[in-house]
Amino acid sequence: MMPRRTKTKEPVVKSKLELEPHQVILRPLITEKGMHRSSRCNAYAFQINRQANKADVRRAVEQLFEVKVVKVRTQNRKGKPRKTKMVYGYTNTWKKAIVTLDSEHRIELF
Repeated sequence: MMPRRTKTKEPVVKSKLELEPHQVILRPLITEKGMHRSSRCNAYAFQINRQANKADVRRAVEQLFEVKVVKVRTQNRKGKPRKTKMVYGYTNTWKKAIVTLDSEHRIELF
């Protein structure tokens, strides 16, 4: 009986673009739900760069606002269908991050 050949896996190297903190966070999302979440749960929502991951968002928020981040959750939001006169199209897809802060820290958006 012949021994099995095992395939050796080469490590996958992804060339990730390093983003600056001001490039990661595009804008804060100011909505009724967001204001409720910030007052009750100390969580804030931001529109972020689509290439950013959770670690990038954590680093950017901690550097820009000088706070301690406990948890980061991200969502990919699909574009919605829109109609202008006779033209049908879609809005752009975007990425959203909900950042929960330590109970001692706050972000003053206004």
